[in-house]
Amino acid sequence: QVHLVESGGGLVQAGGSLRLSCAASGRTFSSYTVGWFRQAPGKEREFVAAIGWTGGSSFYADSVKGRFTISRDNVKNTVNLQMNRLNFEDTAVYYCAAGFPDRTVVPGAYAYWGQGTQVTVSS
Repeated sequence: QVHLVESGGGLVQAGGSLRLSCAASGRTFSSYTVGWFRQAPGKEREFVAAIGWTGGSSFYADSVKGRFTISRDNVKNTVNLQMNRLNFEDTAVYYCAAGFPDRTVVPGAYAYWGQGTQVTVSS
């Protein structure tokens, strides 16, 4: 069992930066792929980024590539999402998820989810 808690969300002006953190409990966390997803009002949950269990491989949605960076620390059981050059379209609730996804970009492929953290970008 893995329990995930996101933090770091908030209100930021367009062009600014935020760093989201996902803190996990559970001895097996380091073996899981971890993904970040987001959901804006009235829209489906969408993939943002994911990182493999070693931290050596990462994947990004085209919409955030070059602006967001995902990283993990398996000693501290945390996964971070550094978000730079934020724009209004990045406004959403951001969720971290963990599991062994057969399809990295599909929310349903992840077993464990946090409660989400709100990111609001003002234009």
